[in-house]
Amino acid sequence: MDRLAEQECKKRKVRPAFKGYGGFPFTICASPNEKVVHGFADEVPLGEGDILSIDFGIIKDGFYGDSAMTVPVGAIDPETERLLNVTKKSLELGIAAAVVGGRLSDISHAVQDYVEQQGFSVVREFVGHGIGRNLHEAPQVPNFGPPGQGPRLRAGMTLAIEPMINAGGPAVTILEDGWTAVTVDGKPSAHFEHTVAITDDGPEILTAV
Repeated sequence: MDRLAEQECKKRKVRPAFKGYGGFPFTICASPNEKVVHGFADEVPLGEGDILSIDFGIIKDGFYGDSAMTVPVGAIDPETERLLNVTKKSLELGIAAAVVGGRLSDISHAVQDYVEQQGFSVVREFVGHGIGRNLHEAPQVPNFGPPGQGPRLRAGMTLAIEPMINAGGPAVTILEDGWTAVTVDGKPSAHFEHTVAITDDGPEILTAV
């Protein structure tokens, strides 16, 4: 998948956003099961019942795009499927809160409130971010917090909104490779992300497919 992603970038005359970023060695972040984010695209085969979070970004005409999704490998158990559905829905709710005149933490609260009602937990160590001519720009966009705080949202802002949601507890740790984050309790994690423009007509998803 990593090789395919790089080939597709070359075909479309765009650059992978992640490869070489801070020394990251791959085009995609590939994070199966208990790996939360920033996983390496290794040669370990995927098996029936696994889930895989794929985070991918490009640079086109000097601007960055960033998106992620978690996909099932074959049939997965019902609770893991619910984790994927809840995480995807939490992203939709976060995006819906990205409106002119709102506050940044309205996005954060929309994600956390829904996720915790469903019995899952929100990763604290990694957050969404502003995005544009750089991959990571201000402001940070946490997936937790009370509403009504932080910068006022205005038309023209572009944000990468990306809930990372765990089936168990929120705690994560980093593996020896210095990149891969995994859940401390070994339970699965899901990750969905879109790059979103705030407009006077509401949020516009720039990474929709």
